[in-house]
Amino acid sequence: MNPVNVNREPVLAPDLAARVSRVGLVLAVLGLGAGFALGAAEGDNLRHFFWAYLVGFAFFFTFTLGGLFFVLVQHVTGAKWSVSVRRMGEFAMNTVPALGIMAIPLLYPLLTNAGREEFGGLLWPWVQPHGEHADLVAMKEPFLNVPFFIGRMVFYLLVWWLMARFFMKRSLQQDTDRDPAYAPTIAMRKLSAPGIIVFALTLSFASFDWLMSTAPEWFSTIFGVYIFAGCVLTIHAWLVISSVFLQKQGYMKKEVNAEHYHDLGKFMTAFTVFWAYIAFSQFMLIWYANLPEETGFFHSRTTEAWKTMSYLLIVTNFFVPFFGFLSRHVKRKPKMLAMWAVYVLIVHWLDLYWLVMPSMSPESNPFGLIEVATTIGAFGLFLWAFARQGVRHSVLAYGDPKLGDCLAHENY
Repeated sequence: MNPVNVNREPVLAPDLAARVSRVGLVLAVLGLGAGFALGAAEGDNLRHFFWAYLVGFAFFFTFTLGGLFFVLVQHVTGAKWSVSVRRMGEFAMNTVPALGIMAIPLLYPLLTNAGREEFGGLLWPWVQPHGEHADLVAMKEPFLNVPFFIGRMVFYLLVWWLMARFFMKRSLQQDTDRDPAYAPTIAMRKLSAPGIIVFALTLSFASFDWLMSTAPEWFSTIFGVYIFAGCVLTIHAWLVISSVFLQKQGYMKKEVNAEHYHDLGKFMTAFTVFWAYIAFSQFMLIWYANLPEETGFFHSRTTEAWKTMSYLLIVTNFFVPFFGFLSRHVKRKPKMLAMWAVYVLIVHWLDLYWLVMPSMSPESNPFGLIEVATTIGAFGLFLWAFARQGVRHSVLAYGDPKLGDCLAHENY
């Protein structure tokens, strides 16, 4: 593979990015507003709304953290194939401030009196121990208490923001400085290895705090890896969708080709298998140990209300996508791969819904317009934060010294 001589000019799409960001903002306002209104109309002190809001928040969270991991792993491995799509990953990781904004409403059910009326809290039942495992939950009070919980939330967001800011700043320096010593490139390479360690720890603990703690008696050391698998699937699906959309609008037609789509598709296939492996491993270990405090998680998801969805996830999240884009032909057809990428995002959301909502209502599936509205709102907020960066910056990391190798990349 011989590097391609590259005309290192920015790929600017400010008008398109501005339009997309406005669409995202409208979706955010209307979706979250409608979800709040529907929740208030239910007369349950917004309990349903906040659980649905947590699902939307988790959906946003997987885009952001998926983007951060994608950028880190490209630098630590010195990857060449991904340079032309890396800026989209950088835009995704740089949505941490918007994720922080979306985290603020989650303080309401933790800090207000109204938030403690039902099951010890509208959102997290562990505010006050309850149920047959109350003693076990009470033993976790040094960790599962409101001040420490909020402190950790702020810490995670701050760490992710600092990491995203560092890598985004150096990437932009590549574009403008054209440093012959490749100082920004070397700096990102050096920091990416410890960055992955920090990423792994903060992602795992944030997953424990924001999602696993909705069933406070339950614990799983593999849960952070489960969420990680969803993050990686999400970002690769989003890179496919973003690239196809840009090309449809007349941008990046030469910079992203069938070879790049092929690799993105391979990662989607690989992490579909990885998700299934982690999901099965988690279930098998809990089933084999048969401890009441662990099996309760799956018991609440095999009630009459949730049993069908639990079995359906095996099909929708593994068998269908695995065989759907296993073929080399599918991976090299952008539009076809984009349709599968949309499918991956939808079933990933269903997986997050299945993780969260049975803790609210194990005997009934509350899916309705509130979930739809809050998810649209959460995605709209992400889209706004993602697209507005394209107003100011090139959608291609045109200063990366490996860009020529990226454009010459071939799959064998």
